Amino acid sequence: MNKKSDKISLGFTNQKFKPGIHICQVFNDEIERQDALVNFIITGLQNDEKTACFSEKESEKTLASFFEEKGLIYKERVRTGDFTISKTGEAYFTDNKFEPEQMINLLREFFETSQKEKHSGARVIGEMTPDIEHIEGGSKLLEYELKVNMLVKEHPINAVCQYDARAFDGSTILDILKVHPYMIVRGNVVQNPFYERPEDFLSKNNSDD
Repeated sequence: MNKKSDKISLGFTNQKFKPGIHICQVFNDEIERQDALVNFIITGLQNDEKTACFSEKESEKTLASFFEEKGLIYKERVRTGDFTISKTGEAYFTDNKFEPEQMINLLREFFETSQKEKHSGARVIGEMTPDIEHIEGGSKLLEYELKVNMLVKEHPINAVCQYDARAFDGSTILDILKVHPYMIVRGNVVQNPFYERPEDFLSKNNSDD
């Protein structure tokens, strides 16, 4: 089992990071989105991490073909619970509401389960859909992302949040970037120059109210 200090691959490049990384990917096309998602998932499973995906776009048939290319059996990984896939709405919007604390508890439990099952770690990738702007509680999206930053310090889950630049306006995307310490740029994971520490972001936004 990996120690918290061990560095791991996220599947994007040869870069390695300490577990407990929170990354934003703002994508502009489906190939870019899917490449990141598949590489992240496959590398996690190869590293014996408990892995989950929240997506409205990925089918089991498509993922199974990607698994097969890497010598993994999709149905077996699902059967053992090593890998789970859910629709974005099912994961994020319980009873047509968005409740940050409920999602944070889900991620915390997912990590704790990975440890009980003797996995080396845990990773999650999810695409946030523009439905969030019309869901009760959707205004708490940034609060949720800030809480993920705090969660990964004590429960070092590896999390990638995908956002479609074509589906959100520029100001929303900029706010999203401000609450992610890392971002994916041309396939590379880089420190996010737009990132603001949670206390700074909250202080600034409270003063604007």
